[in-house]
Amino acid sequence: MSDRQVEISAGPRAWLGLAVLVLPTALLSMDATVLYLALPSLAADLAPSPGQLLWISDAYGFLVAGFLVTMGTLGDRIGRRRLLLVGAAAFLGVSVLAAYAPSAELLIVARGLLGVAGATLMPSTLALIGSMFADPRQRGIAIGLWSAGLSAGVALGPVAGGLLLEWFWWGSVFLLAVPVMVLLLVTGPILLPEHRDPEPGRLDLASVALSLVTVLPVVYGIKHVAEGGSLLPGVLALLAGAGAGAVFLRRQRGLRRPLIDLALFTARPFRNALLVLLAALACVAGVYLFAALYLQQVSGLSPIEAGLWLVPSAVAMVLTSVAAPALARRVPRLLAWSLVVAALGFLAMAVASGIAPLVAGLVLIYLGLGPVMALSTDLVVGAAPPDRAGAASALSETSVEFGLALGVAVLGSIGTFVQRGHGFTAGLTVVAAIGVAVLLGLALLLGRVTPAAPR
Repeated sequence: MSDRQVEISAGPRAWLGLAVLVLPTALLSMDATVLYLALPSLAADLAPSPGQLLWISDAYGFLVAGFLVTMGTLGDRIGRRRLLLVGAAAFLGVSVLAAYAPSAELLIVARGLLGVAGATLMPSTLALIGSMFADPRQRGIAIGLWSAGLSAGVALGPVAGGLLLEWFWWGSVFLLAVPVMVLLLVTGPILLPEHRDPEPGRLDLASVALSLVTVLPVVYGIKHVAEGGSLLPGVLALLAGAGAGAVFLRRQRGLRRPLIDLALFTARPFRNALLVLLAALACVAGVYLFAALYLQQVSGLSPIEAGLWLVPSAVAMVLTSVAAPALARRVPRLLAWSLVVAALGFLAMAVASGIAPLVAGLVLIYLGLGPVMALSTDLVVGAAPPDRAGAASALSETSVEFGLALGVAVLGSIGTFVQRGHGFTAGLTVVAAIGVAVLLGLALLLGRVTPAAPR
């Protein structure tokens, strides 16, 4: 090993710090899916309208996506560890509020506040990993473990929800955050280094406002159109968001320290990585929502039984996330082949019904999604200079969170529309078929693109 390798090699403290970062990462991604199995009991208790039920499901993810870029840039300026700890304290308090929300309206507000708090945490964890692990090979392993935590959270959300719902009320799913955030607040100052941009410049508040005015109308427009409402309000919202987005991008080009460094998008692999994260997570979120409900409403399983049937897919995703850096050095075009494997899982769910095809399909989907998450995230983080790692990490997380929420809003609405006329199985089949088409299309698009493996 060369002197340079010894110099940049991470020590035991960094790996312990990584363990501290993986736990809140898993919890944050779990928060996007933990309600899936709790929705029936929540609906019986709070009696939300169909529209309110959708907002309860995806307000968290949309507001995370809306604030991630701002919070990623803020972390670069004030310190990533500082922002992480502030966010952890806020997330803890709002989780308790959500657990004991007495009405659907207050629960929607709490889910939205959780999204804002979550946006302070997500880019900070990933950016800190980039600064803690300077060696590319170690960084690849660390991001693989981080992706395993993220993946496990998405997949195990319904499992944890099922276990809690077997003995407790629906609000208990939010109290999972309490011990994790307490652990982060206690150990973070000891194990995590502080890192910030030495020349941060002024945070451009106009860009912050424009980013929100871009995301939120687009979110509303997508939801409104997908829910089958009047087209005019939805289309107007989409146009307003698109217009604000054009102004936002123009402003970024003229700033010395922009909120988003548009130069990163000149690299096609960087653009493709964000596209894959967005589209793949949207498909997975849509089908996973229907799969969790299918196990209860069609197969008649209890929440705990449904959660246990989802364990194999969670294990598959964790294993392939961890193995992704090693596989990337041995398997050409691993990203494209992983998308093909996931598409086969969607196909199994589209052509056959029953618990066995559903579980087998989910296992294939998550086998493919593990390398997709790890490799795409490593590519995005590695493309950014160290002082902008928070902003780049935020772009990666924005794709993930927006994809999860978009899948619930759009694919969930499409599946629900089909379900009303043709039954629940038909709704699941249509959503799975869309997943096949999207993932195979991405695989064909990326067949010539191989993310650089850690050297």
